[in-house]
Amino acid sequence: LILDLQDQIAAMQASTGSGTVTDQDGNSYPYLTYGDQIWTVKNAEVVTYRDGTVIPQVTDATEWSNLTTGAWCYYGNDSSKVKLYNWYAVVGIHDVASLTDVSLRKEFAPEGWHVPSKNELITLVDYFISSGYNYDSTTSNNKIAKAVASKTGWITSTVDGTPGNNSENNNSTGFNLHPHGYRTNTGGFGLSSQAGYFWTVDDAGGGNSVGTLLVYSSVSLGYANSPYAATYSKPFGLSVRLVKD
Repeated sequence: LILDLQDQIAAMQASTGSGTVTDQDGNSYPYLTYGDQIWTVKNAEVVTYRDGTVIPQVTDATEWSNLTTGAWCYYGNDSSKVKLYNWYAVVGIHDVASLTDVSLRKEFAPEGWHVPSKNELITLVDYFISSGYNYDSTTSNNKIAKAVASKTGWITSTVDGTPGNNSENNNSTGFNLHPHGYRTNTGGFGLSSQAGYFWTVDDAGGGNSVGTLLVYSSVSLGYANSPYAATYSKPFGLSVRLVKD
């Protein structure tokens, strides 16, 4: 009977394009379907890679700034805040050898899931734009900030179509991106209540990698002409979302 019920729940979730996934540490994340993609709509909270290898928590600013392997921290080193990860963690660089040998890297996401690529991010944004999620209901240009932003946590903006303007009307997509801020490559913290970020797996070269951001006073996810992404130093600490394989 229990197995039958589980099958019925799974079938219902599949038909609605929503459900939950549990990671290797027992954390659960809701997910939603956007076009041909399935994304988690809550930030990752893992403290181990898929095989159980520990991702170190690093609080010290100097130690953080010198890392070339994966690590995580709480924003402001406050355990009531969101977990942030450097780029090395999201691509599974867990020791010196795996920094140069891709075959030695670990998997960050649970089985069946992965950290998004820049192209997958672009596909997501294009889907939101073409589906009419721009704040002015147009289907061109990147004006989806309100549609993907959480309803709470943002400082106020007077600019129409931004997360900080009438934020109770945010989040029509259910993507629910919060302004959790980030950790800098020197180990400091900033922009809580002003910006939310998450990584992609793409290496931008020159010590940088690709992520995206949502700002309280911007109508766009990422930068309107980027397209939709930006480069950050690999030691930065950003949030992480997951995409189904």
